[in-house]
Amino acid sequence: MALLDCLSRTQKIILAILCFPLLPFYLCYVCCCSSDEDGGEAKASQKGDLRRAEEAKNDAVDGHGVKVTVNIQPSPRTLPRSTATQREQTDKSVECNVNGNREVVTVEIHPKKRTANLVKKFSFGKGKVTSRNEAVYENEGYVNDQNGTKVSNAILLAYPWDGSTLKSMRIDLNQFKQLDAYASEVRASSSVEVLVRDLLRGTSSDVEKLRAIWVWVTHHIAYDMEGYRNPNLRSASPDDVLRTGRAVCAGYSSLVQRMCSLAGIECKELSGYSKGAGYKLGNRFRGESDHAWNAVRLAGSWHLLDATWGAGHVTDNVSQFEFKYNEFYFLTHPALFVGDHFPLEGQWQLLRPQISLKQFEDAAFRKSCFYNSGLLSSQPESWLIHSDQKTTITIKSSSPTLFMQTLNDKENHGILTLKPDGMMLDVYPPEIGKHSLKIYCRDPDSTEKMYNSALHYEIQCKAVDRGLNLPEDLKNPMGPSWMSEQSGLCDPSQRDSLVHTADGRCSFSFRVDSHWEFLSMLSTEVFRMTDDEQRRHTFMSRTVDRVKFQVQIPRPGLYQLCIYGKERTMAGSFSNVCNYLISCTNPKVSWPVFPLKYTTWQEHYELVEPLSGVLPANRTIRFKMRVPGVSQVSVQGKATQDLCLDTDGFWNGCCSTAGCLDLSVMIRENPNDLTRSFILNYQVGGKSD
Repeated sequence: MALLDCLSRTQKIILAILCFPLLPFYLCYVCCCSSDEDGGEAKASQKGDLRRAEEAKNDAVDGHGVKVTVNIQPSPRTLPRSTATQREQTDKSVECNVNGNREVVTVEIHPKKRTANLVKKFSFGKGKVTSRNEAVYENEGYVNDQNGTKVSNAILLAYPWDGSTLKSMRIDLNQFKQLDAYASEVRASSSVEVLVRDLLRGTSSDVEKLRAIWVWVTHHIAYDMEGYRNPNLRSASPDDVLRTGRAVCAGYSSLVQRMCSLAGIECKELSGYSKGAGYKLGNRFRGESDHAWNAVRLAGSWHLLDATWGAGHVTDNVSQFEFKYNEFYFLTHPALFVGDHFPLEGQWQLLRPQISLKQFEDAAFRKSCFYNSGLLSSQPESWLIHSDQKTTITIKSSSPTLFMQTLNDKENHGILTLKPDGMMLDVYPPEIGKHSLKIYCRDPDSTEKMYNSALHYEIQCKAVDRGLNLPEDLKNPMGPSWMSEQSGLCDPSQRDSLVHTADGRCSFSFRVDSHWEFLSMLSTEVFRMTDDEQRRHTFMSRTVDRVKFQVQIPRPGLYQLCIYGKERTMAGSFSNVCNYLISCTNPKVSWPVFPLKYTTWQEHYELVEPLSGVLPANRTIRFKMRVPGVSQVSVQGKATQDLCLDTDGFWNGCCSTAGCLDLSVMIRENPNDLTRSFILNYQVGGKSD
């Protein structure tokens, strides 16, 4: 200070400028020496700790200048739950240094994660202030507090879904069969406490306790339709919900939370936006939440469940509730749960990364049935599809699944093809504008034959394909598939569902099992075809291990070939097993029907020529066919002409159409038979000479 008195004003200013860069070091020294002066941290107990540290320091320094570290245990005192746990993780040390005759002791005592004093000294603005949560958990997970929520990436699940499991934890639902049966039959009690006590009998783990609570709530609490329509009539109190047996979503979630709390399971009520009853494609979510559900903590991690939707569903017009248990919403994988649940607090998506509200709004509307049926994914990802004549939808599944679709509630505007791992759907909107596309599915092995709604899109069509007018009675699925293979049709010669022909003729062959029998029909919307024409524009022949369907179309247009089959030993009618679409644009095409087959025509017979069922008049016609196991084949016209058997097993010969209206093919099975059987008949066109 004496030096400063000797300096002039100008010299003092120059000295201050030169020393200003050293100011931070000086301030650091001040802070470290006076850390206990902070108002929020200056506790009397810590002063006692410092005093004991000083005394320990004096005892800990030996005469040889050795550096000694002394651990100080603070005196026991009552702490908040979180602070007590943090103390167990606190580093408390006294470092004693001996340097010649000088000793420097540094003592710092603060709970882990407590804001350092240096940072507090240099906090130039408060910024966002969040109260520290006092709840303590064993893992670095979500903390249920009102001012903030902490998340650890270790418990988050990846988005999008990897397709491995519908649940957020590995559980075997079969192990719950006995528990489910018991919990579903427990009668409602006078109080929630008594009910929980009864439900938890025989349970051991938290998962079993939660399962018992979940099953009871979803089987005994009905959705409160009156409360939904009139908020003054609803109550979210767990006691009221138990007493009335009815609740809206807030009542379901509050009851689950109360029951879990009594069972010793940490549970949180969540709220947000949902795609439930009344949801329309394109809805935008703003303002207050419209749904409530729960998060529970099991084995150190948080999981999601929705007892409201697990209990059943309401009709589309929100007029009636139906109990229909839905397993999907119990411990649902977060990447699937977020498909129709968007929490107001984004961290409760339990996802890494989180999705935005716009992503939630724009995502395709996949219902719980989509995943319950083993479906994995669908394309496009957005609910709104912009179409230019044709739109293609694909679905991946974990096993073969049956599908159907409607466009504006009609089934004839799409070509659906089944695949072992899903399906492909080509949609052809009939006009420009908006169209509602719904896709349904069902398990082929299920005794339940009803299809369930799985997926919903809206198509904005900009152009229409006028060249493809699909039949009104279109029979999907189209083309060969695992379903046609199960019906005995394997190794198809035509794998595409839509076949184009330039000359109006085509054929389809399959490898078949001998115990299956088939028939086929051809139809169109171009003109009205009689039943006889529908049957006779196709011709089936069969060898030992293959069947062949030949087609001749009568005029240009789009046709549908339907193949029916059944097992020979099974009673009943034929079932549709495979379908094709056949397109021909050649204006010159005009094929007649195939020849008429009598009942004596056998499947293993094969006709090579003539294939036309109408023969020209006054012509010599060549005949060739395979008719095994007979002694004679003849063609009867104005005269009868016997055919000859060649070395390849075919009967060959010629016959004239002159002077007759039709020709018939006859067989004699045994040489000694006096009668013959008609197997084919041809019409002769034009007038005879």
